[in-house]
Amino acid sequence: MIPLERFRTLADGLDHPEGVAWGYHDGRVYAGGEAGQVYAVGPDGTVEEIASTGGFLYGVTLDGAGNVYGCDFGRAELVRVGPTGEVETWSRGTEERPMAVPNFCAFDDGGVLYVTDSGEWGRDDGVVYRVLPDGRTEIWCRELGAFPNGCCLTAEGDALLVVESRGRRVARVPILPDGQAGEAATVVELPGSQPDGIALAADGTMLVACYRPDRIWIVPPGGHPEILAEDPDGIVLNQPANVAFVGVELDRIAVSSLGGWSLLEVDVGLRGLPLRTPFPDR
Repeated sequence: MIPLERFRTLADGLDHPEGVAWGYHDGRVYAGGEAGQVYAVGPDGTVEEIASTGGFLYGVTLDGAGNVYGCDFGRAELVRVGPTGEVETWSRGTEERPMAVPNFCAFDDGGVLYVTDSGEWGRDDGVVYRVLPDGRTEIWCRELGAFPNGCCLTAEGDALLVVESRGRRVARVPILPDGQAGEAATVVELPGSQPDGIALAADGTMLVACYRPDRIWIVPPGGHPEILAEDPDGIVLNQPANVAFVGVELDRIAVSSLGGWSLLEVDVGLRGLPLRTPFPDR
């Protein structure tokens, strides 16, 4: 395990950040806040609040133009925040199934955004949406009802990896040639925890951050999960809900602190898989 003393504070004074993402366009780390704040953190730890949605931001990701896409639980919608701070609704789900708990999102190469909606805890009514570049939205997958949460694409882009928090597992959903979802299959089970966010290393290693307990799992390709870091007191790692590879070389991870006020950073000896950051069509 990584000793807790190896973690350093990247930024402090943030309002219970959950999502965290690397800004490829400007070399800053992005995170959201409990009151809808959108934070951009420079390499020296300087924090700029570039916007506020007035909601409660969960997962965030960015496109190639620097727009931030935030899963806004408070507004029950996916928002897009421009580089100069303008906020717009990007998707509210479908008429049949409006967004309830949008939680995390990830792009594919074509600019399609996959968005998990966790639903109500215990009801197993979560879904994964597919939001096209023009904003049209459809329900993409209903199989992962047990609180779908963090997600990312595989290196090949042929499947979506989804953390199912109440299912205590990571599942793989193939992306079929016509864009529809294939049959979901378990990649790894994570008993005794409530997994939340996921990041993928270039070699296929998965890092899975947990809401409970204060833990980060590491799962080598085809291997068994091991504890990468854990804080039994919840002081350094305080509800580390999400994790992302950051830095020009993607050689460090940033960890959010949903139960606290900071982003942490540590070198785990891995290089991250670059995320898809397409340029928007509109």
